[in-house]
Amino acid sequence: MLEPAALVDLAYKALFLLIILRAVLSWIPDLGTRFPGLVTAVSQITSPILDPIRRLMPPIGGLDLSPIVAVLLLALARDLLKAVLSMLP
Repeated sequence: MLEPAALVDLAYKALFLLIILRAVLSWIPDLGTRFPGLVTAVSQITSPILDPIRRLMPPIGGLDLSPIVAVLLLALARDLLKAVLSMLP
């Protein structure tokens, strides 16, 4: 069984990879037609994280920075959760 801190790390890594994958999928539109199920699944998982950031921070010069902000916020949340978990008995 995983320790809570290891589970937090695992969740962070999974979300990190999915956000990066979504960014890559947006750069290569042909992949969306070849793997529609993958694109839909990745989009459904990452949209709740990326969409609120996009509403607060529109693209700058046509460049969507929401994945970078999301990864930074997820890292902060991971570190805070691990700090809280380390204080528990």
